Amino acid sequence: MSRRRPARRRTGRPRRRPIRRRGGSSSSMLALGAFVVVALGSLVVGVLRWLTAHPPVLVLLLVAVAGGAGVWAVRRRERSRWAEARQRGLRFAMPQIDALHHRQFEYAVRDLMRRDGCSDAEQVGGAGDNGADVKATDPYGRRWVIQCKHRKAGTAGSAVGTPDLHVLNGTGRPVHHGDVVVLVTNGRFTAKAVDFARSQDLHLVNRALLAQWAAGSTPLWDLLGTVPPPRRPTSLS
Repeated sequence: MSRRRPARRRTGRPRRRPIRRRGGSSSSMLALGAFVVVALGSLVVGVLRWLTAHPPVLVLLLVAVAGGAGVWAVRRRERSRWAEARQRGLRFAMPQIDALHHRQFEYAVRDLMRRDGCSDAEQVGGAGDNGADVKATDPYGRRWVIQCKHRKAGTAGSAVGTPDLHVLNGTGRPVHHGDVVVLVTNGRFTAKAVDFARSQDLHLVNRALLAQWAAGSTPLWDLLGTVPPPRRPTSLS
């Protein structure tokens, strides 16, 4: 009788599969890349040789490129001039302002500051803005920090009160380093807000003042009257 061999015990260890090396695919990609580079180089060299052998075509090509670049530069200057002209003549009527979204209102205030000569005016309102919606530096070197409060219903909407001014007062100078700290609304302010702003040297732009500023051409600092003196001399002074 033949003896049966004892069955091998399973240890529970998974069998190791042989590792397949992918060096072949990498080398194929490198070879393909090298072929593409060589092919493109040969094409460029061939085109250059052909153009060199045909000088009139080369001259026409250079003239066309120079002409296209000149047209692009002229159109760019024209667009810049038109943008500056529109900015200088920017006007807003109150119905236009009332119809804006609150974010669009911030951009409108930014554009008005640019119209007045603040070339670096920027809209910064949004999450984590620390009470500032627009920042700008006027031609006299003064830093402006502006908070915007839009009311769809204008003066019929809720009045801007002291809580908003508390936030602006707490960040306008210490955080944003503003020389002129302003709150602009197309609505109205409460009496307490007016008193608080006066005590803290904050400037308020209500609906009437905003209408005068947006529809005219007088800079906001001339409309406010009492603002800090210029930081630097300017040709506008």
